[in-house]
Amino acid sequence: MKILVTGAAGFIGSHLAERLAALGHSVVGLDSLTDYYPPELKERTVAELAARGVPTLRLDLAADDLAGAVRGVDVVYHLAAQPGLSALPFETYVRNNLIATHRLLDAVRRHASPRLFANVATSSVYGADATGDEEALPRPTSPYGVTKLAAEQLVLAAWRDAGFPACSFRPFSVYGPRERPEKLYPTLIRALLDDRPLPLYEGSERHMRSFTYVGDIVDGLVAALERPEACAGEIFNLGTEAAISTGEGIRIVEELVGRPARIERRPPRAGDQSRTQANIAKARRVLGYDPGTTPREGLAATVAWFRQQPDLRVAAL
Repeated sequence: MKILVTGAAGFIGSHLAERLAALGHSVVGLDSLTDYYPPELKERTVAELAARGVPTLRLDLAADDLAGAVRGVDVVYHLAAQPGLSALPFETYVRNNLIATHRLLDAVRRHASPRLFANVATSSVYGADATGDEEALPRPTSPYGVTKLAAEQLVLAAWRDAGFPACSFRPFSVYGPRERPEKLYPTLIRALLDDRPLPLYEGSERHMRSFTYVGDIVDGLVAALERPEACAGEIFNLGTEAAISTGEGIRIVEELVGRPARIERRPPRAGDQSRTQANIAKARRVLGYDPGTTPREGLAATVAWFRQQPDLRVAAL
């Protein structure tokens, strides 16, 4: 199948594009390579995708003509978004999450007849306590969560209005190689390997998280290819059912690296989630989803990846 992956130069999108190509699909990436974090990290990922036969179109979903990019695609995985809880202008989240999704959806509906349009949302739509199933009332606490929820509803409205084959996934606390450099584990691993202080938000050690290895998220996304009819109009949580505290995750990485972290306290972060624990009963039932990577296994793979790339550690600081 011909598959378009938006946000392909990013974290989850790059792993998904690689997996789809390895399965024999014709995969095209799309990314605007914004400067939210160092563009050279994304350029590196684009080169790695190209080496695996995945070209990346450099287009801005919120501004550019998308007809050529979407024409003839069988499946779209939409991961491009403005992430993060940082103090960006609200208009940035609206542009890159809501307007971008609207324009992509419109282009696909005009120029393609896909079997599946898979939107990738976030567990942040649930708010501070993300522990319910897909029927739980969303209560986002950040502009990111609000605009991702709105984008998700745009996609599902196309299903409700005209039977457009759309679905949405809500990943939980994803980590692994290529994760954004400002996130917990990349910051922690760099700090330990380079003997630097670890900036940590006050109280965050007590936060509970369904930390989910990126390969387990990709498993769920790829499973939808085999069941597009069952996915249409649906929302699926993707993540591990077992939650651990941020403090426990830090201790695992300390053990793997063999060095204690030197904590540098920061004020609590507005909009942060206090607890996430993925309820994946629906994904298990419909998709056969069964994430199996333990935190120690996934974090060991992530630490090993960073150890192999000291130049990337420095560039990401």
